Amino acid sequence: MYEEHYGLTGRPFALAPDPEFYFESTTHKKALSYLGYGLSQGEGFVVITGEIGAGKSTLVAHLMKKIDPARLTAAQIVTTSLEDKDLLSVVAHAFGLDLPSGDKPRALGAIEAFLHDEAREGRRCLLIVDEAQNLSIGALEELRMLSNFQLGAHPLLQTLLLGQPEFREKIETQSLEQLRQRVIATHHLGPMTEDEVGEYVLHRLRKVGWDGNPSFDGDVFPALYEASEGVPRRVNMICQRMMIAAALEDRDTIDTELLDHVIDEMEHEGHSAVEADADRRERPVMAPTRVEKAAAADAPLGGATVGSPDVLAQLAERLAALTAGQQNQPAPSGDDEDVRAAISRLEEKLEERQAETGAEPDPEIARRIAEIELRFERLEHANALLSERVSEQEQTLRHTLTMLIEWIEGGEDSRKIA
Repeated sequence: MYEEHYGLTGRPFALAPDPEFYFESTTHKKALSYLGYGLSQGEGFVVITGEIGAGKSTLVAHLMKKIDPARLTAAQIVTTSLEDKDLLSVVAHAFGLDLPSGDKPRALGAIEAFLHDEAREGRRCLLIVDEAQNLSIGALEELRMLSNFQLGAHPLLQTLLLGQPEFREKIETQSLEQLRQRVIATHHLGPMTEDEVGEYVLHRLRKVGWDGNPSFDGDVFPALYEASEGVPRRVNMICQRMMIAAALEDRDTIDTELLDHVIDEMEHEGHSAVEADADRRERPVMAPTRVEKAAAADAPLGGATVGSPDVLAQLAERLAALTAGQQNQPAPSGDDEDVRAAISRLEEKLEERQAETGAEPDPEIARRIAEIELRFERLEHANALLSERVSEQEQTLRHTLTMLIEWIEGGEDSRKIA
């Protein structure tokens, strides 16, 4: 929504890692140096740790863009409490080997044969393991055993381990002494500095054609640094919300007043920039409330017909229930483009009606559409933060938008009849 309002070519503050937006802060520059050194050795383990949202995945994606696939074959896995009995099958699959799960000897033999074949073709192999703090001690030992594969005196596999700060403590345990001895480079990604936060925001905006609109007051970036603690993903979360709010209010300047409003709103929703990432893994999935159950089940709108004058208010209430539910349960999944297309169709219908009648658009309808777009942006935002998802909520949202389109298409006659 806001990207069209400000003439941007893309979404500068999307939460998914994107190497096109890589920003080389001081800590990322150091990490890249350690990675470069480690990869040049072609053996052992390289360990990169950092807080949630520190930019580990973006760093690796940026690095992978620079690697020549003719010289290095890379595979990546993201772990979720992976045990040793499952690790080899997952690694084999990551390298493109189609094997049944649970057959450890077969998986081990297939991986070794693959590594030998790649070495004979002149390619080294790199395994990237994200969320490594979730690996069991047994799974880490399996990774160490894979590092034993050699062709003559040349190691066949190097492993890059990405994890949260607690992973550093895990590999310090006595049972992982042999793995620890094979770590040839390690770095902890810290937060950006106060000066870097402002540079980071402007860097991402320039990547999508920002021409200075909206502008940023001088006090915004120090306050943004304080609110985000310099963590890139937190900066993105806040900036995305500020851009949405600024577009809705047709602002050409973002100031600390807007920033404070956004922070208060996020805290009220239970997704404050400081807390959202830190607690999302521990937050229990709560039982849905009566309102949330009704929304998920696509309950009738209180007896109102599609053409009812109160339908917009009731649709907004249901959207509010969906958004409020995000703090207690995962966000919806599915094809977001379907929902975006529904919003676009709705706006087209309004433009067609205006062209046919010559009348000015109803400001109340325009305001409600803006609310729907904003709530959908928030649902998308929650999707990027939560790993488990519930498709029923997105179905409800799509149905809501469809009903609103039908209401618009019904015209004045159907509204009067209702």
